[in-house]
Amino acid sequence: QVQLVESGGGLVQAGGSLRLSCAASGHTFSDYTIGWFRQAPGKERESVAGFIDWSGGSTYYADSVRGRFTISRDNAKNTVYLQMNSLKPEDTAVYYCAARRPTRSEYAYWGQGTQVTVSS
Repeated sequence: QVQLVESGGGLVQAGGSLRLSCAASGHTFSDYTIGWFRQAPGKERESVAGFIDWSGGSTYYADSVRGRFTISRDNAKNTVYLQMNSLKPEDTAVYYCAARRPTRSEYAYWGQGTQVTVSS
């Protein structure tokens, strides 16, 4: 079991940047595959970015954020980050980090979410 806590959300002007953090406890990130998700009002939760393979460092991004968002990790702090640049109003959502076992297809562990609001 792993506990995840997101932070770093807030209000930012369009074109600005935010860095979200996902701090893990209970187990190290090496035991899990980590991803970032978001959910806007009235919309389904969508995948934003994640690690395809933790040890290999391969990443994936949604088409809507590719080139603007970057996922990274700090093993010493047991933390995953989502650097969000060139933010757009349509990026407004609650952002979640989640973890799954590499052998599982579903993300079983979720953080509480952090609100990101991008003003025009």
